[in-house]
Amino acid sequence: MNEKRAAPRHRVLKRGTLALNGGGGLDCTVRNLSEHGARIDIANPVGVPQAFTLVIEADHFMRRCHAVWSSERQIGVAFD
Repeated sequence: MNEKRAAPRHRVLKRGTLALNGGGGLDCTVRNLSEHGARIDIANPVGVPQAFTLVIEADHFMRRCHAVWSSERQIGVAFD
């Protein structure tokens, strides 16, 4: 299988939060990460807005992003 991403993603297992524009947030687990995007696990992606901020507090990481794809419990995001 050929890799089509602009930058390789690195496997991680980090606790994160999807900070929503209107306030509040949703807990998630970051499963892979690159300079351009990430794959996150979330209990229920239904109702997650198209754009939000991914926060990984342990790494002081905060990036605006938007959903590129989603499945039953995962969301692929691209950083803005």
